[in-house]
Formats: sequence, structure tokens, C-alpha cells
Amino acid sequence: MLAPCAGSLLIAGGAVAVLAGAGPAGAPFHSTLHPRLGLDGLSALFALVVCGSVVPALAAAGDAMAGAPARRPLLALTCAFALALLGVLAARDVVTFLGAWELMTLLPATAILVARRDRAVRRTVFVYLATTHLGGAGVWVALLLLAQHGAVGAALGDGPRTLVLVAALVGFGTKAGVMPLHVWLPRAHPVAPSHVSALMSGVMVKVALYGLLRVLFEWAAPAPRWAGFVLLGAGVLSAVAGIVYALVQRELKRLLAFSTVENVGIIVAALGASVLLFADHRPVWGSIAFAAALLHTVTHAVVKTMLFLAAGAIGHAAGTLELERLGGLLRRMPWTGWSLVAGCAAIAGLPPLAGFSSEWLVLEATLHLGSGSRAADAVAGALATAGLAATAGLAVLCFVKLAGLVLLGAARSPGAAEAQEVPAATRAALVTGAGACVALGALAGEIVPVLARLAPGDATVAGGAALRLPGTGSLPAVGLLVALGLVFGLLRRATGRAPRAATAPAWTCGQRLEPALAYTGAGFTKPLRLVLEAVLRPARELEVVDGVGGVRRIRHRAEVPHRFDEELYAPLARGALRGAAVARRLQSGSLRTYILYMLALVIGLLALARLGGLA
Repeated sequence: MLAPCAGSLLIAGGAVAVLAGAGPAGAPFHSTLHPRLGLDGLSALFALVVCGSVVPALAAAGDAMAGAPARRPLLALTCAFALALLGVLAARDVVTFLGAWELMTLLPATAILVARRDRAVRRTVFVYLATTHLGGAGVWVALLLLAQHGAVGAALGDGPRTLVLVAALVGFGTKAGVMPLHVWLPRAHPVAPSHVSALMSGVMVKVALYGLLRVLFEWAAPAPRWAGFVLLGAGVLSAVAGIVYALVQRELKRLLAFSTVENVGIIVAALGASVLLFADHRPVWGSIAFAAALLHTVTHAVVKTMLFLAAGAIGHAAGTLELERLGGLLRRMPWTGWSLVAGCAAIAGLPPLAGFSSEWLVLEATLHLGSGSRAADAVAGALATAGLAATAGLAVLCFVKLAGLVLLGAARSPGAAEAQEVPAATRAALVTGAGACVALGALAGEIVPVLARLAPGDATVAGGAALRLPGTGSLPAVGLLVALGLVFGLLRRATGRAPRAATAPAWTCGQRLEPALAYTGAGFTKPLRLVLEAVLRPARELEVVDGVGGVRRIRHRAEVPHRFDEELYAPLARGALRGAAVARRLQSGSLRTYILYMLALVIGLLALARLGGLA
């Protein structure tokens, strides 16, 4: 365990040196098939993100799998997964990139099957592999076309830019979890071991965004305006729908998975704004939008890694991740609980933590789309700003629900009532993640200029203790942090001196206080579900069992189905099965029939060649 952590820290040190100005290391990109490795500023930033997530994930994995029979293979697969992620970032040729890309897909699937092999998990892994490989064909098409035109590491020129961009959007967008290509993500993350979920959600989807960044801003640059509109629309759809579906989830890791879809949407929307701002010849705001996407990438990687590790610790201690069966864990698991509070506040975008700075930058970028000369940009910017602002509000509601149901109130199950704090290594990983949430928010003014320098062009963004943007004032994150700390300290001191009221049993209308009477997640989100009932179409079942003297039992079941599954993927799956049934008729088993097929194919090709179709 120590060796992989030490290796990760060593690579992280090298990445920091590259970002600090030491310059690229290793080979540059090239379009030949000879394997080469290297590191420049953009790949160094993402390598730093990978290493910053791998170390706490391995530390928590050591505690969670102590004594487990599959401990050694799972740790080996986790280390191999981390190497595959770094391989994608360090690849400087197509063969190495695609090889590491495939390993990045297959290794977490193998880790899931090593940890759990029941039928439902095998079905989930099948959906994950099928979706990511079907969508991932776009990555192969984009990279091979770029290599054919000698554009890996160079501009594409007059090559088939549109085909490359469409293939890249589908291929990298599927692995990143952009709606409507996200179908694998809320299935795979909940069934994976928590440290693998942390790496998949915190890092793997970011590596997919790294590939998209390379294509959009380097190899197929300048990206056309239609690509910016597509990114902006897909990003806002992912952000709004992702957080709405996160709100109605009842299982902790599934809620976090939909939150990942939301945050990927925010990043993609920022990239779309950057493309449009660069196309409108506004390089400073294009660079700010680019830096906003990178800052939110780093923020989400740190926060979501910590939240999935906290979820794993809670599941291990309480024996369940059902939100309705948790509660009261802040008293029994204070280190885990307060780290979870910090993570929820950061991912909900509360000031002055990391998520607030990055989301504020994204909103500023979409707002400035409206200050240009193009009406289409202004309309798109206004709609995107409204959608992202709604997302920010819903995210606060979602994570207040999560923290309240998991940490506060009375325990709702025997497992939650007997939960114990996690071992020291996991506590250290969680507290470090919580500290990073605060540090990233406080240092945003220093970090953003560094990230803006990674954008195309040579525009510069002013740095300093406060985050300053041209024409929009500044965000004094450090001052806000100090002020909030003082207010919190004074309130704590004042409440500590105030006389405490005597505790008394809760009034429950004369009934015995039962966990089932506590406020539920369904009750918390009921107003939102009523407003969005026409869109979400929640399903309800009510069973009333009558007996002698009256009603004996009432059972109520409600769920919010995933509309993308029911109305998009289910018809596609049925169509594919019908097509497969038709194609199966061609498999007659007769040798003469197969010879006839081959003869028809040869005649068809000869006719095509004669007509010049193969020229």
C-alpha cells in the first residue's frame, strides 16, 4: 500500500513542477504508431487530480477491506486502474492512448465482479461495458481520423473536422456521463466498492473530459460555433436533470452518482461557453470559461472522492446506504460526519468553499455570452445562466436532504444506532478531503490564473488573494472565509454560555416515538415532485389489507422512474433485439446459403468497383 501511495505522490510532485513552469517533460504528441509518453501543462493538471484521488482511495481501501478474502486482487486492480488513468494522460500517440483507454474501462468492471458476483451486479457490469464500448467507438473514430490526417498534436486543417468532433463528443461524452449518454453511470457507481466508485466518479469521468478538451481546443481547433451550442445545451440538460434525479434518490451512492452527472454538466456547459467566447474573438473571457471548467473539474474530483469514501465508511459502519435507515451518525461518527458536512457544503456551492468559486466563474462566463454582438449567443447564455442558477439552488436542497437524513435526528435502524467511527487511515483521508474543500475555495484567486494559462491563446487573468474578473468586481474568498470563521466562533461562544433547556421526550400525539415517524426524504422532496409531476411521472402503489374490525395493514410504495431509461433506451433495446432476431434468420447453418452470400457480396463489390464507387 505504501509503495503505490509513494509513487502517486512522486508523480504528483512532477506534475506540480510542470505546472509551476518547468515546461513539458518527455515526448510531444505525434500521429505515428510508435509508443511515446510525456507530460505537458494540461495532462500534468489531470495527473495531479488522479494522484490526489488515488492516495486517499487506497488509504480507505486498506481499512475497508481488512481481512476480506478478495483484498489483494482488489488492491492490485485498483493500482492497475490508477496506472491506466495515468496512461491515458501520459500517452503521446494513438496506440498508447487507446490501449490505456480500454484498460481504464475494463479494470473497474473487473474490480466490481471480483467484489460482487450476484446476478444484478453482473447485469449492471454488462450495461456499463456495453454502453461505454458502443459510445467509446467514437473515441476510436476520432483518434484514428486525427492520426490519419497527422493531426494528433497539431491542427486538423481542412480534414474532416465535423466527423472528428461528432465522434469525440459521443465517445468522450459517454464515458464522462453527459446526458443522454449517462445511462451507465448511476448503475455502475453504486455497485462498485466505495474506493473504486470514488475513482470512477472523481477521476475516470474527468479523464474523459481531458480527451474532449484535447480535441476541442487543440487537435480540432478552432472548434466551430455549433459545437459550443451542443456543449452548452448538453451541459445544462445534464446539470438540471442530474440534480433533479439526485434529489429523488433514496440510496446514498446512487444520489452521489446522479450528482456526478450534474457536475459533469456544469463543466461541459463551461466548455461550451469557452468555445463560443473564443469564436466571438473574446480570448480573455474564453480563457476564464476554460479555467472555470478546469477549476470545477478539480473541485469535483476532490469533493466526490471524499463523499464516496464517506459513503463507504457509513455503509460499512451502519450496514446500509438507504437514506431512510440512517440518521444520527454525526454523534456516533463525528470525524466522518463533519467531513461529510464539508463535502456537502462544497458540492452544493456554498461560499466560500471550492464549489462556490468554480460555479460562480461558470455563471459569470455564461452571463458574458450575452454581452457580445450575436443574438444567438445572448439567448443561449441567458438560458444557460437560468438553468445553472436553478441547478445551484436544487443542489443546496439535495445536499441538505442528504446531510439531514444521514447525520441528524435519531438513528432509524439498529445498524445506524450501533455505528462506530472508521479507522485512522480513513479518517485521515476524509479530513484531508474536507481541508482541500476549504483550501481550494480560499486559494481560487491564485489558482485561476494558472488554469487560464492552459487555455489556447495568450490571454492573461489577474491573480491575487481575491478572485478578480474584468468588469465584474471580485470575489474576496479569503476575507469571506475569515469573516465566517469569526461569526461561527462568536456564535459558538455565545451559545456555549447560554443556559441550556432541559431535554424532554418528543411529542408524537400520544404515540410511541418510532423511527418510522421521522421525517423522510420523500417528504422532504414532496413539494418539488408535485411541481415536476408532469415531467417526473412518479409511480405509486397503495395496498390496504382489511381484517376483522378494520384495516390491518397499509403498504405504500413510491418511486420516480428514470425517464431516459423508459423512453429512450428501452425502445432502443427493443429495436436492437428485433433487429438481432431478423439477422439471426440469416444464420441458416447451410453451407450452400453461406456460399451464396459470399457470391452476392463479390458481385456487389465488383459492380461497385465498375461504377467507380470504390475509387
